[in-house]
Amino acid sequence: MKDMKPSGKVCPREFFSVSDKISYLEPHQMSALAGAFRSWKGAAKRADCVLSRERMWLIFSLLRHTGARLGEILSLDDSVAFDVPGGLLLLGKKIRQREVPVSDDLLDEIMATLESPMGCGLRGKFFHVDPGYFRRICYARGKECGLPKDMVRPKTLRNTRAVEMLRSGVPITIVRDVLGQSSLDLTAEFQQFSQGDVQTIVRTAHAAMCKRTSARNSFAGHVVSVKSDSVMAEVGMETRTGCRLSAVITVDSLHNLKLVEGSPVIATIKAPLVNVVACCKDTVKGSARNRFSGTVLRVTDSPVLSEVLGRLPDGTDVCALISAQSTKELDLKSGDEVEFWFKALSVVLNTVQL
Repeated sequence: MKDMKPSGKVCPREFFSVSDKISYLEPHQMSALAGAFRSWKGAAKRADCVLSRERMWLIFSLLRHTGARLGEILSLDDSVAFDVPGGLLLLGKKIRQREVPVSDDLLDEIMATLESPMGCGLRGKFFHVDPGYFRRICYARGKECGLPKDMVRPKTLRNTRAVEMLRSGVPITIVRDVLGQSSLDLTAEFQQFSQGDVQTIVRTAHAAMCKRTSARNSFAGHVVSVKSDSVMAEVGMETRTGCRLSAVITVDSLHNLKLVEGSPVIATIKAPLVNVVACCKDTVKGSARNRFSGTVLRVTDSPVLSEVLGRLPDGTDVCALISAQSTKELDLKSGDEVEFWFKALSVVLNTVQL
């Protein structure tokens, strides 16, 4: 696993691995395959052979650079599928249509071929070729550079494009849209993180978030439970040191944050929402779901408010702002054993984008 950059910037693309279920080409393999296709195309002599190989080359190039399905490319109506000024390829039909960016160089090559004497007679059906024939061409080019059949299938080209985008830092939701997938469940197999990766990413994000937020209290961990009704949801999380917290958020927020068991998450609580309870033998009752024993590090007084900084047994610092009158009544001082309470509704959850 690579080290995080000293700046503390979270770069998940430096960490993720790809599921063993996914076949894809590494950069040197893709380069070799593209080179084999290019050499094969360039070796054509007869006009009919030049046209045939140019069609195979452009189909390969579109699959390689767009992540489209083979059937989508072979069914293209090339007279309407390309938005040259916008640099886009229109894929799919009706409500499932999507626009996929295409490089200027590839678009220029495609349009030059379509508008040439060689391609103008095939306008509208230039890409309409037999899928079995195209697959055989792929297998032959793969054999030339030492790649087995399962590594040069159109599906592998699609997978390779997805991995390339993720490694370039493209968010997984955008990769899903480019591939035309209806769910993140499938796309997520392209980007997986070990437990060590998750811990490193969350810790770094935690440190960065502490610098950006006005909330004095933050806890990094992962979701361990989710309960919901039609309106609200209770999310249980556990920190890396084993502390358990509860948060109550709306169901809409639950869905927007895509929280499920195992999701990395950071909880923040503003200091005015944290109560300080003196430890005593009598049972103290209250409605706060989150209660942590700690030791007072210091008390900073003012005529109206007092800042109480404490530390939990795991080393986590907790800050509370309470009234000066409460501080006087509790007679708080450094070294006192206390409890820090806060309600589940006071917890704000922040997701870590992997």
